[in-house]
Amino acid sequence: MQERYQAVVLGSSGLVAQRLQQRLMHHPMFTLSAVAGSSERAGSALLDIPWRLDDPRPQFPPLQIADIHDHGLPQRLFEMGIRVAFSALPSEQAQTLEPHWASSGIAVFSNASAHRGKEGVPLVIPEINSHDLRSFGQVGYPLACATNCTLLPLILPLAPLNQTFGLTQVKMRSEQAISGGGYRLMDEINELKHQFNSEIPGEAEKTAAELKHILAWDGPISIRCERVRRNDGHHVFVEATFDHAVTPNSAKACLEAWNASFMDQSHPSAPIVPLHIVEQIDIEKHLFSDGLSFEDAPNPALDLQAGMGVVVGAISCPNPHTVCFEGYSHNTLRGAAGGVIYLAELAASMDLF
Repeated sequence: MQERYQAVVLGSSGLVAQRLQQRLMHHPMFTLSAVAGSSERAGSALLDIPWRLDDPRPQFPPLQIADIHDHGLPQRLFEMGIRVAFSALPSEQAQTLEPHWASSGIAVFSNASAHRGKEGVPLVIPEINSHDLRSFGQVGYPLACATNCTLLPLILPLAPLNQTFGLTQVKMRSEQAISGGGYRLMDEINELKHQFNSEIPGEAEKTAAELKHILAWDGPISIRCERVRRNDGHHVFVEATFDHAVTPNSAKACLEAWNASFMDQSHPSAPIVPLHIVEQIDIEKHLFSDGLSFEDAPNPALDLQAGMGVVVGAISCPNPHTVCFEGYSHNTLRGAAGGVIYLAELAASMDLF
């Protein structure tokens, strides 16, 4: 068995940072060897950081939080054998810190939006554009980005439909979990008994830009994103128009055929199949899909596939060139920590670091 890569998580107390820490505890390819956080957290024991997730805290190794702003830290960690960094940094910090870390020789896989779409930095969803990882390191340092969490339940069904029927136009609205805004927002909204601000500034624009980038498509797109009072799970409602005629049966057949091409289980975080097709989406029962089944209360530290499938339902065709569907995915698993680790698994299997 190949020796596991030593990894550092950039982020100590946020929801995505703790999802990353959680998923690395028993990962067969990576081992959690360091955590870097804010200067205020530096020196604290990892086990003393407040645990934000509903799942039990794993039995982490006795690590101390390193200072993310310590300029010499990346080189020291590289000399200690760390070769992979998973970034859950805020975008304004990621803008300068991620290239600095990558320049030390540590391969950085980022959940931040700072470098998405930047020339030479791969923005990749493994099932759709894995070939784009060939540009890994072309900017002079090894940095790759996962996508916005809202994009996953939209683009994963759209990609095979586009290949088969030729996408011409997209409309989407979303109902997004409050965990997508971080634990502070989640705590604040959960404490409110009255209406909260459902707007998500910049979310629609980011989602549209990343969809066009990954599909290499430049048609008209209309997106409206809103938060709802739900901790986890992004639910999208899509109307897509195509060049070629389509029926509900042909749309489902297209998605099922695409699923069948992704039965390779060589990547630990890959769902059994990417799309879990159902008649109607149940936001309570369908949160943790592995592509074929739904778990009620999985342990994401042990079950790396739970929550990695995208659920697709309510497929209909109001006219011969339009498909309507709903998509649903776990935003901090498939849409964040699980997705970025899946990306690193893919890069490792391609011998890119």
